[in-house]
Amino acid sequence: MNLPACYQGSVQTLHLLWYGGAEVAKEGAVVLSCESRNRPKHVSLYFFLTISSFLKHCIWLTFAPVADQSAQYLKVSLDDINWLSLVYMIVAIPLSFGTTWLLDTFGLRITLILGSWLNMFGAVLRFLGAPSREGFIVPYPVVMLGQTFGALAQPLIIFTPTKMAALWFPDNQRATANMITSMSNPLGVLLANIISPWVAQTSAQIPNLLLVYAIPACIICFLATLGIRSSAPPTPPSASAESSDLEPFVQGIKLLLKNKAYLILLLCFGSGIAVFTCFSTLLEQILCVQGYTNDFAGLCGALFIVFGIVGAGALGLYVDKTKKFIEAIKINMSFSALACIAFAVVSLMRQQKAAVAAVCSLFGFFGFSIYPVAMELSVECSYPVGEATSAGLIFISGQIQSVLYIILLQALTVRLTDSPQSTCGDAVLSWKVPTLVMAGLCTLFTCCFVLLFHTRYRRLEAEEQATYGTRSINNSATDEHTPILDS
Repeated sequence: MNLPACYQGSVQTLHLLWYGGAEVAKEGAVVLSCESRNRPKHVSLYFFLTISSFLKHCIWLTFAPVADQSAQYLKVSLDDINWLSLVYMIVAIPLSFGTTWLLDTFGLRITLILGSWLNMFGAVLRFLGAPSREGFIVPYPVVMLGQTFGALAQPLIIFTPTKMAALWFPDNQRATANMITSMSNPLGVLLANIISPWVAQTSAQIPNLLLVYAIPACIICFLATLGIRSSAPPTPPSASAESSDLEPFVQGIKLLLKNKAYLILLLCFGSGIAVFTCFSTLLEQILCVQGYTNDFAGLCGALFIVFGIVGAGALGLYVDKTKKFIEAIKINMSFSALACIAFAVVSLMRQQKAAVAAVCSLFGFFGFSIYPVAMELSVECSYPVGEATSAGLIFISGQIQSVLYIILLQALTVRLTDSPQSTCGDAVLSWKVPTLVMAGLCTLFTCCFVLLFHTRYRRLEAEEQATYGTRSINNSATDEHTPILDS
């Protein structure tokens, strides 16, 4: 029986191999645990990747939860404040192509350290441009420049979970590993929704807010530079991680553009990323029209993320056990579309805090849980294209559509002349049409994905062949994936 390098041994004993939830016993070899050998490096990379990811999202959404205070302090419009978030998407689009090549060529270590430095430099630049001495007003271009440096770091950090899961974890742990690192992104959004309104309760406290984010960025940059020592484990945990026959970057792009299933996932899941970006960026501005405070908007954002993390944890474990990537995503996307429609309705109602909070919770529970599973599915349907390339293009699609969606939704707003219950400050905009359009786009692409997406799990099939010398995974993505071992 052929096994990956980390499973080979000479002691005659009884060992257990887990694959797709099926327990298979076989005499004649011993498992030398890859997990135990690689655990210290797992912890180190997990720590830096998780902290860097949610800190990056904190810096990205520094101003969104306190849009009114930020606009007053910087003496700009709310549209200008939205551009401080939008710049992340614009910068990430061209840079992402280089990031996928960088990850597949130079590995995790170089990519993560470079991302940490750019994140730190952007955070420090924002603070140095905003001294809190009397009479000084921070120039908006300095803040935008700091945001731009942070935006340069975004793809360097956000592309790494799928690559790390592929290199460091066996097949029955990859979805969970991707979930843990990917969910550090909404953790950053959660912290931003809690910290920003708490620190910057008035416009004069914006410099203090920038300092709060700059200090941990410096610490993480220093620790990452010294602490990350390698990009891959000494013993590959799976046949695909051991293999070096992944397609070159350019050839991989060509293969992806010919892959119908991947293109459907690229378009439909990219639209889902865009909807969630719009929701996170514009939540405070949407709710303040009906008299909801920044604190309540921050609470809704927090519920959105906390329930999303719970849902992602449950779905990651389920998919690791059953390998039902497609079924899980289609069901959750359908419920996410329903929650988005419900939000478009309840956000127009006044004094309905319970309903708004419940809908935000359900939207997060079903929506956020899709992300790590979809990233794993992008690799499964496109193998042997590199993990960073297949997952990275989906991120690029999400960023492009996010820019278009936010510009479209802002263009559809209408200034209200009379809104006595509004807590939005000077500029009061109606978000009725934009939220309905957002719900319509979410529903449209969900229907397209549910009806049109079908694929084989190519990476699992390749690992099955390489590991067990047989192809026992059927071409149908809905079949059970239980291996048959050769004697």
